Amino acid sequence: MTNNPHFPLMLAPLKLQHNELKNRVIMGAMHTRLEALPNGTQKLADFYAARASGGVGLIITGGYAPNTAGHLEMNGPILNDRAQIGDHQIVTRAVHAAGGKIFLQILHAGRYGGTLKTVAPSAIRAPISPLTPKALEAAEIDQTIADFATCAQLASEAGYDGVEIMGSEGYLINQFTAARTNQRDDEWGGSVENRHRFPLAVVRSIRANTPKEFMLMYRISSLELVEDGATGSQIIALAKQIEQAGADILSTGIGWHETRIPTIAYMVPRGTWTFAAKRIKQAVNIPVVASNRLNTPQTVEKILRDEHCDLAYLARPLLADPDFVNKAANGQHDQINVCIACNQACLDYIFKAKAATCLVNPRAGHENELQITLAKHPKRIAVIGGGAAGMAAASIAGARGHTVTLFEANEQLGGQLLLARKVPGKEEFDELLRYFKNRLDAHNVEINTGIAASVQMIADGNFDETIIATGVAPRQIELPGIDHPHVVSYPQILSGAKTCGDHVAIIGAGGIGFDVADFLSVLDSDDRSAKAFLDDWGVDQGLDAKGGLSPQGPSLEKSPRQITLLQRTSGKPGRTLGVTTGWAVKKALKRRGVNILTGVSYERISDEGLHIEIDGEKTLITANTIIICAGQESRTSLHEELTMAGVTTHLIGGAQQAGELDALRAISQGYKLALTL
Repeated sequence: MTNNPHFPLMLAPLKLQHNELKNRVIMGAMHTRLEALPNGTQKLADFYAARASGGVGLIITGGYAPNTAGHLEMNGPILNDRAQIGDHQIVTRAVHAAGGKIFLQILHAGRYGGTLKTVAPSAIRAPISPLTPKALEAAEIDQTIADFATCAQLASEAGYDGVEIMGSEGYLINQFTAARTNQRDDEWGGSVENRHRFPLAVVRSIRANTPKEFMLMYRISSLELVEDGATGSQIIALAKQIEQAGADILSTGIGWHETRIPTIAYMVPRGTWTFAAKRIKQAVNIPVVASNRLNTPQTVEKILRDEHCDLAYLARPLLADPDFVNKAANGQHDQINVCIACNQACLDYIFKAKAATCLVNPRAGHENELQITLAKHPKRIAVIGGGAAGMAAASIAGARGHTVTLFEANEQLGGQLLLARKVPGKEEFDELLRYFKNRLDAHNVEINTGIAASVQMIADGNFDETIIATGVAPRQIELPGIDHPHVVSYPQILSGAKTCGDHVAIIGAGGIGFDVADFLSVLDSDDRSAKAFLDDWGVDQGLDAKGGLSPQGPSLEKSPRQITLLQRTSGKPGRTLGVTTGWAVKKALKRRGVNILTGVSYERISDEGLHIEIDGEKTLITANTIIICAGQESRTSLHEELTMAGVTTHLIGGAQQAGELDALRAISQGYKLALTL
């Protein structure tokens, strides 16, 4: 244990047979797509070096295929040729110069591959892929094992301190171990022992072909969350065999990519999945790593104290704040920019073939381009609006040495974030509010709440620059009966200004409409614990449940209200929701009995409720509360007044472009504008 008084277990070094890690925090593997950008190798080196400088004990790269058949996508990352070593050395040298250690993750996609060369143990198509893989022949399996070893050898020559073998999340190795995807009748399939043969051969081959001090981490699927997945007992048996085969560390993965249970999204309580790591830790003698929804040093310290694991695997939290470890070590944990598990700019970007960054930290992936430097000519800057955009602009401007005055018409900073944090699971937005407020204080930003700035105030303040971040107002709609007492706006409901009846119609099925439905379909008194989450989603913590799934399935969380969510356009509802979170929200609402209608024409509002038409048929949605979630309009009146008065302004966030609580764009705009002033 370290002598650090703040987080002694998290910051304690870990001794291995031939190495030592300086603390228990691992930056877990993430696909960033930085390597595919112009000058991508240097961008990747800068990205990882920033995390090494921030104190993390070990970094794992995103997955590199050991051969072309293992590609996740055409021209994806691969290490199979000595000619590639030079690029990798740029990365490893940068990390080592910053005082860190780094592993290369070896990932063969198997049936998750996105090319015509896709292979798998059996020719079974994944439900999330359009491609049916070719079943590997016995000779091809032998060659694939050799390719894993070659990749590890090249990684060693490139200066990596070790490798992580991806044996989890439904990729090739995991496909061999699961009866769900392995229907072979040769030595590589059938019995559990035969299905475990492939990962053991991979580990032994790598161990035999790399130096003894070269570390080997195996990422084991500790909880599969798919039908016909491994039982807990089978996973423990594999873990013991992997240890005997020569692994130094076991990291634990949760779920397959085709899992229909959220594993890392915001609705998952912190630390939910560490029980799966704990039961492996109790069975082996090498260090075990826990993962998924570990986003604060307090959470990491607790799971170490409770002996659930020996190390913590944090990926997105190190996107959000590269200095996570150093801040914790220096007693500045309240200055950490905490990951809110929104997935908007990391995983959702990856699925859209874009390079990853971070909603709460726009500098992620842009370490060289977006450097915060002191201004050569400090200015007096007025920021009008204390929502996401305004707080971002004010905090960065203050960090650069400008004298900043922030005006917020409401009594509290936060803007639309104050509404977003009311949605179940989105309480993590409180962390973002805490972070911004501490940054504003640290950089001596003068904060004026409860004050609506005017043209005269700006003129009298003699400001050099004026930033308008006045945000959005709910869009009003034209509809007979819109002034009925039963009609309310979404801010009135989420803020608690208005109470809600037991029969609710929500007009608008964009992100806000779904958030409001989510908010109203649970009770404040509902259990939000990890155990309740596991029960609600049908996860069985017993050792004998296949895939960790309860035979009874998910519990039915009946909504305390009858809720109808209405969408004007036809087609699938919720098309604007996040790629990696929207499906989980829709599934939860369906389980609670929320009714979603599409292709709706709104007719009128009466005492009885909302009159609509669908497919030419008129009907009544009985409702004693009708909530308008029909989008937003920019608040630009002050901007227009200042412009008329000859004051040049910078318009950012919702005031520049109305969007559905678009904190990603708002924070990025505020951050980047402040760097130019």
